[in-house]
Amino acid sequence: MAFGIEGVLIGHADDEVGLTGCTVVLLPPGSKGGGEVRGGAPGTRETDLLKPANLVEDVNAFLLAGGSAFGLAAADGVIKYLEEQGIGFSAGVANVPIVPAGVLFDLTAGDASARPDADMGYRACLNVSDNPERQGNAGAGMGATVGKILGSTSWMKSGLGMASMQREDGLKVFALAAVNAVGDVIDEDGRIIAGARNPQGGFLDTEAFLSGGSGFGDQLLPGTNTTLGVIVTNAKLSKTDTNWIAQRGHNGIARALAPSHTKHDGDLIFAASTGEVEAQADLVGILGARLVAEAIRNAVRHAESVAGIPAARDLP
Repeated sequence: MAFGIEGVLIGHADDEVGLTGCTVVLLPPGSKGGGEVRGGAPGTRETDLLKPANLVEDVNAFLLAGGSAFGLAAADGVIKYLEEQGIGFSAGVANVPIVPAGVLFDLTAGDASARPDADMGYRACLNVSDNPERQGNAGAGMGATVGKILGSTSWMKSGLGMASMQREDGLKVFALAAVNAVGDVIDEDGRIIAGARNPQGGFLDTEAFLSGGSGFGDQLLPGTNTTLGVIVTNAKLSKTDTNWIAQRGHNGIARALAPSHTKHDGDLIFAASTGEVEAQADLVGILGARLVAEAIRNAVRHAESVAGIPAARDLP
């Protein structure tokens, strides 16, 4: 079971040469889904279905992918896989898989013509595991970078991270994040773990740089950044509450990224509840935010240098 949550499966498919990839989170039947977009440059699919007022209650999977808008095509592969399994919203003549998706921009890290497609999305489904281990350069985090305020000359390698917890009362929560942010990743004490490097040595400190200057410069292309997150819990929650969890998850982004939710980022959190144990939405939201922050930090701590882009583990 993925982090102890029955029926949750996680799979990656990636291109180590082109530096892109995708990650799928398959959910058990009856899972309620929610989502919240707060970045100014999102790339998404089917997020409107997650709004509490709309018809569909359940979600079958979430997809996170690189490739910018091109990467949304990987969701077609996930839908194909689920249809083959007979999974989806019953529309009478067919079961229609519900697969909300979000993408990040990784075209400048590797080969801009290498993008997740339907075949890659399908392969991610074939690669699913109930005990996922890969972090860092994996799936949707394969081409992810952080600290891009000065452009590619000072950025650092990021990736995909995960975190989980289980309480004695049986409540379980896990979070996954693909981190491709303008800003710096900071630890619990506010120290920079990975981010823009100062040409004179050390970290630039993106927030301080922006505060003391004139704002974003020409080196930073709009819409080329995004942090994508997923929170899954075994709590019994309504669709409305699951959206509440997704909203709270953005607190975790704000804790671990400085700055976060800029107009240059497409920050997004998906959330799902599998309905096994009683729990308050506020409690799950608090734990989810904490785990999102931990997953973001794990993304850079597990990342490895590639294509001349240094990782946190390489710093003195």
